[in-house]
Amino acid sequence: MPTRRSFLLTAATGATSSLLASENRDWIDAHVHVWPALSDRYPVADGVDATKMKPASFTPEVVLGHARPEGVSRMVLIQMSYYRTDNRYMLDAIAAHSGVFRGVAIVDELRPDLAEVVMDLRSKGVRGFRISPGSKKPEEWLGSSGMRSLWKIAAAQKMAICPLVRAEVLPALDGMCEELPETTVVVDHFGLVGVKGTPTAEDVLPLTRLARHANTHVKTSAFYALGLKKVPYTDLGTMIRACRDAFGAHRLMWATDCPYQVQNGHSYRDSIALIRDRLDFLTQAEKIDILRSTAERVFFA
Repeated sequence: MPTRRSFLLTAATGATSSLLASENRDWIDAHVHVWPALSDRYPVADGVDATKMKPASFTPEVVLGHARPEGVSRMVLIQMSYYRTDNRYMLDAIAAHSGVFRGVAIVDELRPDLAEVVMDLRSKGVRGFRISPGSKKPEEWLGSSGMRSLWKIAAAQKMAICPLVRAEVLPALDGMCEELPETTVVVDHFGLVGVKGTPTAEDVLPLTRLARHANTHVKTSAFYALGLKKVPYTDLGTMIRACRDAFGAHRLMWATDCPYQVQNGHSYRDSIALIRDRLDFLTQAEKIDILRSTAERVFFA
């Protein structure tokens, strides 16, 4: 039988969840992909098989339809790999929805006019650059002159570098953060720690070591793809708590990685609910940091 104390605790928790859900309705989803139906206006990059685009399109209007009922009013659009360095659709989406979107672009860091390209993208709402090693060795990829230039230009323009890397690349990333500490870095999807199963405290160490760099942040995102890969995703609590303890909530930001979060039985609500409702070690102030304030400072300032 519930005691008076347990009843009051439950009531307080419910009140906090209700407050977060109803009064704070300006959450930011820090990682969303959008793309149009195949067309001549927005052709996919050479070598991309358009028949493998799943879904065939995922527009800003569609993702906002998922997000707005959960109090999410702003988003960070991540350039879709189908288009590589052709950022036009993302830029058009930003322009068409004033104040709703910011962008993370993909650029060719070897361009001789890289600084001019970066400044032009910034003027159009881009606030970061996605980087990924592909088939390159981590040290060669991060250590190239072009990559160093991109990091330095991003720092000068107050823009973020957003690495999509696996856990084994995190030590190399740590070295780059140490070399260029002025650059804001936002690690996508926990550095994919947990992609092979529920992460332990030891598994998270390569990620939390990055916390020594004051300008490094982590996206608490892609819950559908990590750990047990099952709702309610609470098996990821150990990793989220370790990141909170190491970085502080002011350097964590929530994101869905739509459209993938809204496929195969997963939902938008499932993702935001993990942070908003299901982790009792997060204070209300920390939830607000993760759900809004960190992403607002990094991408919307």
